[in-house]
Amino acid sequence: MRSTKAIYAVERLKTRSGNAQYAAVSLSGGLFYLVDRALAGEQKLSSPLPLDDFVTFVNALKPEKPRRVSKLDLAMDEQIKRSGRARAPKTE
Repeated sequence: MRSTKAIYAVERLKTRSGNAQYAAVSLSGGLFYLVDRALAGEQKLSSPLPLDDFVTFVNALKPEKPRRVSKLDLAMDEQIKRSGRARAPKTE
């Protein structure tokens, strides 16, 4: 189901913003728009957009906080770049 991607984007927005009143509305033809139910009635926050554009719009409203990276992580990444090898998953 393609709408799952849109719903997950809105769920991430709810978590990041602390506003549980955001909702995705699906239209025929695979279009979605975002509404905020916290205000009087429903306020439309976007025009109808295709799925990928909708997800991009929702993610841009409240961007994810950058991940904290330790000095050891940076040193390991630098060492991997110098060796020219990527990390390979362990196999048993």
